[in-house]
Amino acid sequence: MSPALTDALLAYAHFLFIILTAGMLAAELVLCRGPLSAEQARRLARLDIVYFASAMLLLASGLARLFLGTKGAAFYLGNPVFHVKIGLFIVIGALSIPATLRFIAWKKRLAAQPGGTIAADEVKRTARFVHLQLGVLAAIPLFAALMARGIGMAG
Repeated sequence: MSPALTDALLAYAHFLFIILTAGMLAAELVLCRGPLSAEQARRLARLDIVYFASAMLLLASGLARLFLGTKGAAFYLGNPVFHVKIGLFIVIGALSIPATLRFIAWKKRLAAQPGGTIAADEVKRTARFVHLQLGVLAAIPLFAALMARGIGMAG
């Protein structure tokens, strides 16, 4: 396979996982409307697992582009815009922790309390974390576009 084709396929995979990750967050946000039933809490927990998997595939495809892409690791690692992009990805990961822990707790709580619900205000507080994740995720393509054009490179 030619280097150009490999690079194109790596870019495609990376874009695909960006879309999947954003889609899972959007789906979580749609479900984060309270009060929540046990079934909705189970769906949120399952979506969150798919979200985590898509984020890990996004990271893996990004690392593949870093090490196997035609631009080479030096292009990325020498650019401070790349470091901002990675930092934003880490921020998203940190923001996902409280939501994930709540989704798991809600699923357990409602499994032990048949017919119960999660109060709308509790759901709304957790939805803020999902909103923040989506907002930060929306900023990453800007930094990717800047980086792809060499903005931030010395010289």
